[in-house]
Amino acid sequence: MGRKERKLIANNKKARHDYFIDEVYEAGIVLTGTEIKSVRQGKASIKESYAKIEKGELILHGMNISPYEQGNRYNVEPMRPRKLLLHKQEIRKLIGYTTIKGLTLVPLTMYINEEGRAKVEIAVARGKKNYDKRETIAKRDASRDIDRKMKERF
Repeated sequence: MGRKERKLIANNKKARHDYFIDEVYEAGIVLTGTEIKSVRQGKASIKESYAKIEKGELILHGMNISPYEQGNRYNVEPMRPRKLLLHKQEIRKLIGYTTIKGLTLVPLTMYINEEGRAKVEIAVARGKKNYDKRETIAKRDASRDIDRKMKERF
C-alpha cells in the first residue's frame, strides 16, 4: 500500500541528529480554530519541542504556532502546551518506555493528513553522545563521496 497524501507543515531534523529513533507513533493534536488556520498556512515550528506524559495524557511542550493574522481576540498563546491524542493502550506503552532511563519522546514531523486533520509523529528516542553524532556525520559524508565517485565513473 502506498504512502497516504499529506502536507508537511514542520520537520524536526535536529531530532534525528540528536537521538536514536526506536519507535514512531502518529498522534492527533488538539488545536483551537485560529491555531489550525495558522498551521494550514505553515506557521508552526516543532524544533525545540518535546512530549511528556502528565496525568495519563500526552502533552506537547515547546511547540510554536504563530498567531493567525485575522484571529484578533481568538488567538491563543503561541507556546502553550498542547494535548496529543493517542489510544490509552499506546499511552500506557509510552509510560513504560519513559520510565526506562534515557528514553524520551520527541516530535519528528507535523503534517495535515488527507482528511484535513493535523497530526504529529512522536518518536521514542535515546539520546546520542557526541561521538555517535560524529560517527553519523562521517557515515553520511562517506556515502556522499561514494555517490559522487559513482556518478563520475558513469
